Amino acid sequence: MLAAARACILPAIRLYLLGLKVLLVQLFSSPFRLPAMPRQDGKVVIVTGGGSGIGYEVVRHMARLGAHVIIGGNDEQKGLAAIRRICEEYREARVEFINLDLASLQSVRRFVRRFEGRGLPLNVLVNNAGVMLVREGRTEDGFEQHFGVNYLGHFLLTWLLLDTLKDSGKCGQYSRVVHVSSSAHRIGEIRLNDLNSCRNYSAHAAYCCSKLAQAVFSSQLHQELQSGGHPLSSCAVDPGMVNTALYRHLWTPLRLAESAIARLLFRTPAEGAAAVLHAALSPALEGERGGGYWADGRREEAAPLTFDPELRLSLWETSLRLLGLQ
Repeated sequence: MLAAARACILPAIRLYLLGLKVLLVQLFSSPFRLPAMPRQDGKVVIVTGGGSGIGYEVVRHMARLGAHVIIGGNDEQKGLAAIRRICEEYREARVEFINLDLASLQSVRRFVRRFEGRGLPLNVLVNNAGVMLVREGRTEDGFEQHFGVNYLGHFLLTWLLLDTLKDSGKCGQYSRVVHVSSSAHRIGEIRLNDLNSCRNYSAHAAYCCSKLAQAVFSSQLHQELQSGGHPLSSCAVDPGMVNTALYRHLWTPLRLAESAIARLLFRTPAEGAAAVLHAALSPALEGERGGGYWADGRREEAAPLTFDPELRLSLWETSLRLLGLQ
């Protein structure tokens, strides 16, 4: 009983202390300002969770630069409302919505079939959607929700779109996969024999695990692409603590405090999106330079586990097996 309580409480304490540290850093530093980016006419971009928050700001900026942007999300009403706002602001914007529920592998496959049926290229994939601190539960396919949505759903989406991404890239204009990460990956751990967090469940630990898995996947994917000589890069981006609905599942007293603190200390969605847009569009990140872990427009060292070759390969192979891709 004591061990179970400790397994639930300690990850929460660690995550909230990390959040406090991030807030203090943000308080004493200026948010990253996105420099002018080149036009994206003729480029096609997919942004998961692009109907609100950081994703919406990424879609909005991409559309302003002339890209054809597809929002992948599970809330059609929200997605269409986002499109209306963007088109009111930029009359020439090319933005559309395709239903995508990352908690359903069938939905992911259906999304990819619909996209591929259009015969479009794909120049940028932004894996932005996610859940945080949701109650214990399972996805449609039986996976723990954080692991299933934040990691496995995006793994499958990326895998199924890899050929299109590779075919759309070329020397000097690589295609890019951008994973919206979190500093929470630094306190995560991956138990390959318990990826569904069945033992002593903690939503805080499960979230951190899913973000670490995402960072590991990004690193391994980039290595695989570069060793294969493909014109496609993969990176992870930490946008910082941003005032979005992602934090709505915090412990109630903290949530009430957070709503006031967020307005003062959290970054705005547009400020958070700047780091994502830099990774997706900056000419300085062309080719092999586009890999790695980024925050505030700078390359940073990810958690040491991200570089563990045995863990990277084991998680990669386990994910392929879980998704029936081998």
